[in-house]
Amino acid sequence: MTFDRLYQTLQDIDQAPWRDALQPILKHALDPNTHGDINRWNEALTLLPNTAPSQTNLDQNSITFGQKSDLSEQQWQDLKQQLMAFHPWRKGPLNVFGHEINTEWHSDWKWARAAPHIHCQDKTILDVGCGNGYYCFRMAGQGAKLALGIDPTLVFNMQYSAVKRYAPDAPAYVIPLGIEQLPEAVTGFDMVFSMGVFYHRKSPIEHLMELRQRLSPGGELVLETLIVDGPEHHCLVPKDRYAQMRNVWFLPSIKTLEAWMARCKYRDIKVIDVATTTIEEQRTTEWMHFQSLKDFLDEEDPSKTIEGYPAPKRVVIIAKAPA
Repeated sequence: MTFDRLYQTLQDIDQAPWRDALQPILKHALDPNTHGDINRWNEALTLLPNTAPSQTNLDQNSITFGQKSDLSEQQWQDLKQQLMAFHPWRKGPLNVFGHEINTEWHSDWKWARAAPHIHCQDKTILDVGCGNGYYCFRMAGQGAKLALGIDPTLVFNMQYSAVKRYAPDAPAYVIPLGIEQLPEAVTGFDMVFSMGVFYHRKSPIEHLMELRQRLSPGGELVLETLIVDGPEHHCLVPKDRYAQMRNVWFLPSIKTLEAWMARCKYRDIKVIDVATTTIEEQRTTEWMHFQSLKDFLDEEDPSKTIEGYPAPKRVVIIAKAPA
């Protein structure tokens, strides 16, 4: 896993300052001493077929890299085990040479809620907490000039690297950084995505400001997060866990979230979707065999989590930074 193509893309789109700021930070990001599984993942990457796909389609629900006929029968049979080395696969679906990676999340459903309201063509886009880069590939498929994803979880970076080799020219990139580690110079994006991150932040106002600081004047934020029903000023702060997640801090009502965003100087704040998360959208699969949403809901009353809180409901909001 290297970042050479990213650096070249940044040079090509006249963002050498971003490249220069990132290079020293990423130089040691994948040091074997940072994670005990890096060597195993790197070995798995070397075993993947070194075959150019006959077709790639990034602008469809299950992103497609090649087809089965591109590989020998033995290569195709071995590929599934090689891809399984990067378990758990959470964002997708993805199709790699005919192997359908049925991920925990139907990320294509989330994308479908936001896509009619956004325009990626020729945009520079930052995806915060991007996982394996599913949305970055979708953005690239819709003509983004650059879709840069950041996520500190290394296994998701490795998943990205596994499929990126089959779409080397796509301007979709994932780097192993959290937003706090992203250099201040990497700013001025046309769009910033924060999908499923907000409720994991201890300070929601600080996160909104962090996102705004990455936008160009008048740039667009796409925010997707858990919410609860209630009036303005209503907010759920879980006592301990929420749906068995330890790191859930704030679940505001929509009106409260809008007020927070307005306080942070966002304008043109628009709610574009509200949806209850179902066990069809988030579930255990062959490619993610840990527990999932079904295990975290009350068996007798699935409108509640096992802790007794309202079951997950999510909002997608689009807003603009000050001009």
